[in-house]
Amino acid sequence: MDLRTDVGGLRLKNPTILAAGVLGTSAASLKRVAQHGAGAVTTKSTGVSPREGHPGPVLIKTEHGFLNAMGLPNPSYHEFVRELEAAKGDVPVIASIFGSNAKEFEEVALGLNKASPDAFELNLSCPHAEGYGMTLGTDPQKVKEITEIVKNAVDVPVWVKLPPLMNIVEVGLAAQEGGADAVVAINTIPAMVIDVESGYPVLGNKVGGLSGAAIKPVALRCVYELYAALNIDVIGVGGVSSWKDAIEFIMAGASAVEIGSAIYDNINVFRNISKGIAQFLEKRQRTLDDMRGVAQK
Repeated sequence: MDLRTDVGGLRLKNPTILAAGVLGTSAASLKRVAQHGAGAVTTKSTGVSPREGHPGPVLIKTEHGFLNAMGLPNPSYHEFVRELEAAKGDVPVIASIFGSNAKEFEEVALGLNKASPDAFELNLSCPHAEGYGMTLGTDPQKVKEITEIVKNAVDVPVWVKLPPLMNIVEVGLAAQEGGADAVVAINTIPAMVIDVESGYPVLGNKVGGLSGAAIKPVALRCVYELYAALNIDVIGVGGVSSWKDAIEFIMAGASAVEIGSAIYDNINVFRNISKGIAQFLEKRQRTLDDMRGVAQK
């Protein structure tokens, strides 16, 4: 079964993508994920200046999924450009970037563009870094402005990662108006855990972002609504750990899925999901295009 698919200006060998923030800090880790079957890989988000991130604990496993408050730690694009150059291989590499305003996004995009990434993913949805991410992604006008300035600065596809908002269609349309080639839905959901013995929040930042199976129904709803309203590709992310999860997202309208938390249990998850999708389609004598958006009908 041929699983090649065109997504947001890229041709992928299969519709599975490494999500930003997971095994994306070095060329070696990105290549390792590609070798285990991913159709594309996304780097950890990079900004203008080095950031240490939030004090620990920054990542915990809960009964509902993972909760993290990393705080966008990164060495800055000046340093990361070398890793990005070395990450080039057999699958597309998407550079995830962030900034506090449109000019910072433009600076980072131009700086990393020297390494020739295959696409950029604009992090407008991180829920635990004040002044970045969701702070900007809740404002449609800022989303449009940032998307537009990056799109005009580079000559590769630009994707916009959206927060799980009730007005996600409004924000998605703003990204589309700004020239985005695709939107990615969704980032983690703001959440917290409290230690009952001490009475204090467990995370050093108190509030973090929840990922994993618990957020899949929210992500599916967002993808479903975006697909119905937008004319650009929608990439689903949030709780994908099996081929059935991936098929649900495709039926909702996703052109591809990003996978993050599921790598914790099995780095072969990309290969396993692709195999399951292929078997599902073969059994029904259907293609990915046939399945995309069927839940809308």
